[in-house]
Amino acid sequence: MHTNRLAAEKSPYLLQHAHNPVDWYPWGGEAFEKARREDKPIFLSVGYSTCHWCHVMERESFESGEIAEVLNRYYVPVKVDREERPDVDRVYMTFVQATTGSGGWPMSVWLTPDRKPFFGGTYFPPDNRYGRPGFKTVLEYVAHAWVTDRPRILQSGDDILEELRKQTLIGDSAKHWLDESIADSCFQVFRRSYDSRMGGFGTAPKFPRPVSFHFLLRHYAASGNQEALDMTLHTLREMAKGGMCDQLGGGFHRYSVDGNWFVPHFEKMLYDQAQLAAAYLEAYQVTRDAQYASVARDILGYVLRDLTSPEGAFYSAEDADSVVDPAHPCEKGEGAFYIFRASEIEQALGPDMARLFADRYGVRPDGNVREDPHGEFTGRNILYQAMSEEEVARRHGVSETDVRLAMAAARRQLLSLRNRRVRPHLDDKILTAWNGLMISAFALGARALGDASYAAAARRAADFVLARMTQGDTLLRRYRDGEAAIPGFLDDYAFLIQGLIALYEASFEPLYLMRAIRLCEEMMRRFGSSGDGGFYSAAGDDPSLVLRMKDDYDGAEPAGNSAAAAVLVKLTAITGRDDFRQAADDLFQAFATRLRSVPHTIPLMVSACVASRRPGKQIVLAGERGDPGFDSLAAAVGARFLPDASMLHAAPELPATAAMRPLDGKAAVYVCENFTCRLPVTDPAQLSELL
Repeated sequence: MHTNRLAAEKSPYLLQHAHNPVDWYPWGGEAFEKARREDKPIFLSVGYSTCHWCHVMERESFESGEIAEVLNRYYVPVKVDREERPDVDRVYMTFVQATTGSGGWPMSVWLTPDRKPFFGGTYFPPDNRYGRPGFKTVLEYVAHAWVTDRPRILQSGDDILEELRKQTLIGDSAKHWLDESIADSCFQVFRRSYDSRMGGFGTAPKFPRPVSFHFLLRHYAASGNQEALDMTLHTLREMAKGGMCDQLGGGFHRYSVDGNWFVPHFEKMLYDQAQLAAAYLEAYQVTRDAQYASVARDILGYVLRDLTSPEGAFYSAEDADSVVDPAHPCEKGEGAFYIFRASEIEQALGPDMARLFADRYGVRPDGNVREDPHGEFTGRNILYQAMSEEEVARRHGVSETDVRLAMAAARRQLLSLRNRRVRPHLDDKILTAWNGLMISAFALGARALGDASYAAAARRAADFVLARMTQGDTLLRRYRDGEAAIPGFLDDYAFLIQGLIALYEASFEPLYLMRAIRLCEEMMRRFGSSGDGGFYSAAGDDPSLVLRMKDDYDGAEPAGNSAAAAVLVKLTAITGRDDFRQAADDLFQAFATRLRSVPHTIPLMVSACVASRRPGKQIVLAGERGDPGFDSLAAAVGARFLPDASMLHAAPELPATAAMRPLDGKAAVYVCENFTCRLPVTDPAQLSELL
């Protein structure tokens, strides 16, 4: 079996390609030196381990000896895991989107030996099909052009890089007035693209984009805009009913290929679970409607069961593709692990319960997927909530309680059956940024649901990252197989700071807040942009990057700058520090043009900017942690949706709170704005009225 240099890597994605006949190199000096020495262009392939079309291109092209021979002869092939190196991915994805009008993974880019891009795209079929040129044809064409038209290619690389530099500049020298009108502008864009029938924004394929819920719930809380709340709640309900939600095992798949949340792309990503759990928890805080709490518990339960390492940190993802037939383990299909034939369900549940289950979850004898161009779901069913439990009860003449109990038992039986199948590939690398998001979600779950086990889960993950993925106050990006590596990026710092603050508010353990403050100081030092505000996504000490960029789009994950803005505003409210306040103001000025013209592209930053314009609010609890009175007051605060308030424990570590004391020996709460406080209260009912 052929083995290339990727065999020495830790990334699951790179290891998937370690036995390709392609002579892959990891991103780094050895590959760049070879390209210079042999005067060859670099072929850069970027993807991730749970990417469906990455698997397809590997099977079709990278496992082909014929194509590998062309790649190895004319190029230095380099493979990058976008989740390990988002900085590299971001530079070349910007190029591909600018030159082709679209992007995605796998990403294929041709570079000069000094890493300047001159041609690129995404998936290429092995031969001419789908209206696309075949990969072998493209490789041979570019190799010929490299020999015959070198000056034009080199000039093109220089010109493209200069144009990308111009496109990635943000801000101007003018001072902009920013106020709450940017929130209304942002809301109006969401309103125009809202699907009033099925929820969500835009048409198929439909992505959840959790930052939209984060913004809309805060806009509702600040303005009383009922429509913002209604759009959020409707979307969350429809998503939870659909096949994009794993009806048996909890958690959400990446996106829906249709507009009805029915047919998902079946990969499960940690960052989706984290942000969607937070959205459902906040919806529960706003409404006290148990259906949102139930979905959140299912997400958190899935993560604890299937995405948590023995040490307590969180794994990255599960694949969309899985084994169809255990007798043929190399043959995989989209979603094979999750879908059922009606006969399997009847055999497992018996005919009577199977009929109830079929009505509840849309099961049909011949399968329920009508639009299936690749034939992956033929005769099988994607489970979704076709009927409510009340409708099933009415149809079958039984009580709703009986239906609810029967369906809970049926789901357990089918989950047990499903778990005997070959599970999808698990990407077991641990990423600091995504763990930060998940720590936030578990900490919020502890507060909103009053469940101490969630705080314990958040604490275990935070302790792992702080102990195993740091060097002093410097974060490392990735941990796997006993090794922590790759200096952290802006999102690693910002997301972990967010998680540590949330964990402090759930546990009141000062260690987490102190570490968050120190990491914020380090974030400002490593990524700050002196003179023009905002933060670079990567530190300035990596010579392999041809372009240093400032992330400015809240997509599947929030932009690093948006998350940095949010934690700076939060820490300003907690500490009163002027350097945090100034860094936030400089960031908002740097992105002022985008905040005013296209606020919907950075809704998390919009929320942070609006919050920074209001007086900082603090809810300070004085007393002993673990005391019943203290805990009941903390529970009363944690149950409420108070997005602009900070929960603090009066302690010497926070000088502004040090003088706040229990009242007549009872735990007390001080509700303050800019540390000017109302009279303390000791009764949870009084506190709820005050809040």
